[in-house]
Amino acid sequence: MVFFLRLLKRFGLLILTLIVLYAIGRPTQIWLDGFYSGVREPYLQMMSSNAVTIRWQSEGEFSGVVYYGVRPDQLNKVQRETTVGEEHEIRLTELKPDTKYFYSVGNENKVDFKGDDFWFKTSPEITSEKNDSKPVRFWVTGDQGYPNIIQTQVRDAMFSWVKQHPRANINDPSLDLWLTTGDNAYRSGTNEQFQAGFFQPYKTILRNTPVWPIYGNHDARRWVFFDLFTFPTKAESGGVASGSEHYYSFDYANIHFVILDTAEGDLDVDGDMLSWLKKDLKQTKQQWLLAFFHHPPYTKGSHDSDSKRDSGGRLISVRTNILPLLEEAGVDLVFAGHSHMYERSDLINCHYDDSAKFNKSMIRQQSVNNKYSKKENTISGNSGTIYTVIGSSSKLDNGPLNHPAMPNSLHEAGSMILDVNKNHLKAYFINKSAQIKDQFEIIKGVKGGVESKRCN
Repeated sequence: MVFFLRLLKRFGLLILTLIVLYAIGRPTQIWLDGFYSGVREPYLQMMSSNAVTIRWQSEGEFSGVVYYGVRPDQLNKVQRETTVGEEHEIRLTELKPDTKYFYSVGNENKVDFKGDDFWFKTSPEITSEKNDSKPVRFWVTGDQGYPNIIQTQVRDAMFSWVKQHPRANINDPSLDLWLTTGDNAYRSGTNEQFQAGFFQPYKTILRNTPVWPIYGNHDARRWVFFDLFTFPTKAESGGVASGSEHYYSFDYANIHFVILDTAEGDLDVDGDMLSWLKKDLKQTKQQWLLAFFHHPPYTKGSHDSDSKRDSGGRLISVRTNILPLLEEAGVDLVFAGHSHMYERSDLINCHYDDSAKFNKSMIRQQSVNNKYSKKENTISGNSGTIYTVIGSSSKLDNGPLNHPAMPNSLHEAGSMILDVNKNHLKAYFINKSAQIKDQFEIIKGVKGGVESKRCN
């Protein structure tokens, strides 16, 4: 009895929580990791053509200051915080589009981070002219938040490959954007785990590449994700205002990015998230339409999209409720994670049931020499979508990899680089040894390319 009272005194809240959860029969995982208190290097949020948010964390409390300018030796502009704390967040506005700025951060008395490596480039101007947009290169990782040798190898392989393959006519090895497919910190998404699995291993990327991380189920085990990142609730970076950091959209050059929360979001067709999605998809005029969320509609990797028990049935809800909206709006590419493999479809359409119901009539086009073509030079409803599962950027598990909609499936750790240049998109899955293990292209405005065709 005395021993029990000592335990109750020391771990009272935890024990009470476990007792309650056990009593109601709810499975759970409790992790005892602490909060991170220390230095966190600058990272870039909510990039647009005329603004960017810079965040960092200090050991001591003070009002943060950002100095910035177009030359590293002339940081002649300044923006100050009005609050005091360890976590700092400053939005720079009235910037010029498609312009490189250098910056330093600190306080009135001391600069904590500065140098030629601390810079950012604003987004290009958004244009409706289909042949007048800037080339874009972005990186996609999935389930990359586990600090281990695979994470390091995948990261360094990307650096190596990009350096060896500069963009055509652009002698610049840098990335314009970085997006994830979720699970950015294992195992339970604590602040400490985010520091170890995200901010520390990717700090040199975060200094000058805006990051758009997707909310995964491991991120959702704690509630720090939305404290660490800043997302556009008021359409600060384009799209339709969502009023929520859980789902939103943004524009970059000629691309419209749609971000959804499949970890905790309401997946009902008439819910707030999908009601907003319909409005956002209807208004976009961009040439390319890409969607990102965590739970894949098609997978036979470490998860099974046919199983009603897998992830509480969320993979099925994504397939039945979200995909028809995306395909009708003309989504070109869908990115998901969660399953720790690599899987990819051809251009497909109208498959909203389990894998046994998939048939060849749902394949709008198979690749010819890794190339796909679409008739329209812009987004075109029900003209075929490529679905990818990128979930092996730090974890590689096992699975049959036999989903009939995903013929390009690999038991490989890696990440993806995408190049978008006007009407031409190229994608490369780079493994941890910097080898291209899968690649494909989509070209728009091609005579004889895929046309719109509604589902029966």
